Amino acid sequence: MRLHRLDLTAFGPFGDTQSVDFDALSAAGLFLLHGPTGAGKTSVLDAVCYALYGTVPGARQSGQGLTLRSDHADPAVRTEVRLELSVAGRRLEITRQPPWERLKKRGSGTTLDKAQTWLREYDAKGAAWKDLSRSHQEIGEEITQLLGMSREQFCQVVLLPQGDFARFLRADAGARGQLLGRLFDTQRFADVEKRLAERRKSTEARVRDGDAALLADAHRMQQAAGDAMELPDLAPGDPGLADAVLTAAAVARSTARERRALANCRLDLAESAQFAADRALADARELARLQGRFAQARQRAARLAEEAGAHREAQARMERARKAEAVAPALELREAAEAGHRAAAAAEARARALLPDTFAGAGAAGLAGAARRAAEELGGLESARRAERRLAELVDERGRLDRQEREDEEVLREADGWLADWDATRAALQSRIDAAQEAATRAEQLAVRREPAQQRLAAARLRDELGRDTDEAQRTALASGALALEAKAHWLRLKEQRLTGIAAELAARLTAGEPCAVCGSTEHPAPAQKFAGHVDAEAEERAEADHQRAEARHAQDERRLATAREALAAATAAAGDTPTDRLAAQADELEQEYLLARGAASDLHPAQEELRLAERERERRLTDRRQAEVRAASRVARRDGLDAECAVLEADLTKARGSADSVAARTAQLERQVTLLTEAADTARAAEDTARHLKDADARLADAAYRAGFETPQAAAAALLDDTAHRELQRRLDERQSQEAAVRAVLAETDTAAAAQQPPADLDAAERTAAAADRSVREAASARDRSDHCCTELDRLSARATAEARRLAPLREEYDRVARLAALTAGTSADNERRMRLESYVLAARLEQVAAAATVRLQRMSSGRYTLVHSDDRTGRGRSGLGLHVVDAWTGRERDTATLSGGETFFASLALALGLADVVTDEAGGVRLDTLFIDEGFGSLDDQTLDEVLDVLDSLRERDRSVGIVSHVADLRRRVHAQLEVVKDRSGSVLRQRGV
Repeated sequence: MRLHRLDLTAFGPFGDTQSVDFDALSAAGLFLLHGPTGAGKTSVLDAVCYALYGTVPGARQSGQGLTLRSDHADPAVRTEVRLELSVAGRRLEITRQPPWERLKKRGSGTTLDKAQTWLREYDAKGAAWKDLSRSHQEIGEEITQLLGMSREQFCQVVLLPQGDFARFLRADAGARGQLLGRLFDTQRFADVEKRLAERRKSTEARVRDGDAALLADAHRMQQAAGDAMELPDLAPGDPGLADAVLTAAAVARSTARERRALANCRLDLAESAQFAADRALADARELARLQGRFAQARQRAARLAEEAGAHREAQARMERARKAEAVAPALELREAAEAGHRAAAAAEARARALLPDTFAGAGAAGLAGAARRAAEELGGLESARRAERRLAELVDERGRLDRQEREDEEVLREADGWLADWDATRAALQSRIDAAQEAATRAEQLAVRREPAQQRLAAARLRDELGRDTDEAQRTALASGALALEAKAHWLRLKEQRLTGIAAELAARLTAGEPCAVCGSTEHPAPAQKFAGHVDAEAEERAEADHQRAEARHAQDERRLATAREALAAATAAAGDTPTDRLAAQADELEQEYLLARGAASDLHPAQEELRLAERERERRLTDRRQAEVRAASRVARRDGLDAECAVLEADLTKARGSADSVAARTAQLERQVTLLTEAADTARAAEDTARHLKDADARLADAAYRAGFETPQAAAAALLDDTAHRELQRRLDERQSQEAAVRAVLAETDTAAAAQQPPADLDAAERTAAAADRSVREAASARDRSDHCCTELDRLSARATAEARRLAPLREEYDRVARLAALTAGTSADNERRMRLESYVLAARLEQVAAAATVRLQRMSSGRYTLVHSDDRTGRGRSGLGLHVVDAWTGRERDTATLSGGETFFASLALALGLADVVTDEAGGVRLDTLFIDEGFGSLDDQTLDEVLDVLDSLRERDRSVGIVSHVADLRRRVHAQLEVVKDRSGSVLRQRGV
């Protein structure tokens, strides 16, 4: 894969369109990507990753969508990344646009445009670009298939994590395993270990649950069997629990069956005795019933004889009532006639009481004639009533005219008073509007100056803070430099002392008869002796390690100081030399002026609104005054016409009213008189008719009573019975007849009479005997039911326990198998000789591959001196670790990579990074990577080591490969001519290519 060109628009810190010509940079083989901190070096690499995969690397993945957009971009410019590259023999162009919240073309507000992606391929034959797809998913799958790598793998092998491998070389086995697991994504093997451990726990829990259920069934069987079963003294999970429970259950079932047979025999005997007792009790109850029946019949016969006289009276009463029923229609007719006559007479009396005394002796005909005369007089008053209603309407209209006149006068007074102040009101409102407009203009001018003042104040505060940090960093760097010089001097002194006494150290290794390593003699007459204060190799190595640590701390402090100075220079450029307190005072003064002007400008809209409302009120007042004047002129003529018509109508009504207050009152008097006379005439005629009907009813009643055998109608009425009394009397007669028949039937029964001749039945003794027999049967049946229930429960629980034991057998086998496998993958099993976890085993294999690939690079870098080897020696708690050693060909010693010096660590970490790239590339399908980027790590190198590293990196250009160094180390700008510089400014960062 080779990068050709990258175009950025409104991306990250780049507000405008920026372009990177990778072909020109790659021509030199080695190029430098540099710029100050925060300028956007990482954003260039993010853009490459975003163009290929649609996301940015690592922790920056949260920066998707709208947050990828530059804050410096013009609102009308859309964010876009275009990358041109060659891969698998094809030249492609990928264009991606993240989601964009733009201004609406119509109306106000914003709208969200969806993300867009284009993929094009260059057709060499047609010398033109050809569109391939615009689908996010299709393009993502195409790029992943061509590169053969996921986004994480691409970031590992193309954007080499140099710092990760430097930490990797110095890390312990645990930290090294975490880093390798993140690089190679071996989480799935850790998940396998976790899954096996969880499955072991779950299987063990299921086995224990099964044993607990089996033991619970055993407890239930013991409760059912009572003392016939003993539980095994075993806990869930103990071996032999199932067999012990099944054996105890079998013994309990046998004992329960024997007890059930004995209970059945006892129940049979008790049921036989109960049958004999129940039969004796039934005979005694029948005898007692017959004897009681005979005694009750004799008592009822005696009571009937005593009530014979009352029975005969009731029969006579019923006979008289039947005769009186023939007179009942005549009685009812007479009562109805009498009630009608009383009602008519009462109505006539009420109607006459309402008439004057002059009509007291008048009959029905006289009352009817007086009513006709009053009705004729009432008809003559109709025209007078219409005139009276018209007069009332005229009076109401005259009153309305008076009220309107008063209201119009009030309107004219209010309008004249309000309009008198109009000129002053309008002038005051216009003055407020002018003042608010001037304040608004002032506020706009201050707003333009306000934001730069705030930004400059913030930059000044940052400048002060960075100045303090720079001073502190300088003091720290000076102190650490002094400590480094002191540590180096101490190390050189110890080294010199050791060289001075090296003869004694060699003499200590001499053995009698063995040749000397210096002179070759086998005789050692006078070996050198160690003097006081002799320095051995271990003390020298400790001093050298202290020196290296002090140098590393000093280099770190120098880098921190350089970073602080660079940030301070940027802040000083933005803030200038003006003191912070003066800038703060200027910003506060400007803010106060802005707030005052803005507050005064806020009165503009209310004042304009009040003026519009006042002008609208003035027009309304003028209109009301004109309308009131017109209405006043029309009311004068209307009032004169109303007065003339009222005078004519009043004269006519005076004649029609007579002595009454009004025509309506006179009409009401006549209407009431007509109504009363008519009602009185009607009631008088009704009273005369009902009197004739009553006389006819009396004659018919006397004739009907005589024919029925009664002396007077009153006697016939007294003999009548109502429906309730008649039914009650008939019921008593029927009941008496039924009782006599029942008594005769009982006394005539043969078995009842025979039972009366026997001695009284002893029912209590028979019931006691039957109750005792019933208790015996219930007790025997309860015992038999308990034994049946015990046998049934034992059979059920025993069958369930047997099924549970059979079910647990394969589960227990599965648990044993899973437990062995989980212990093996966790490194705790005796079968795992090196006690190595599964993930560690996989990581060790990966580390071997990386070490082998890195050794090829490292040997070239070190001229064959260093070789990386993997070690699986046991460390910590007796388990195999992820050891990594370096073999020094000059000394033949193998040592841990944590003991490497700074330059050696850089060589080794670079070799590991390139080796990892080779391993991951091979796994991804062998895609050739012609463009690589190496991240920071150069700031800790001295000049000589930096030259060696650049020579090694320059050698990577073989086979047309280009390497980009990402660093802000100033010395690299002199050593690497091809450069891509990122320059930051207030308006956004820009890219500049140099030396190409």
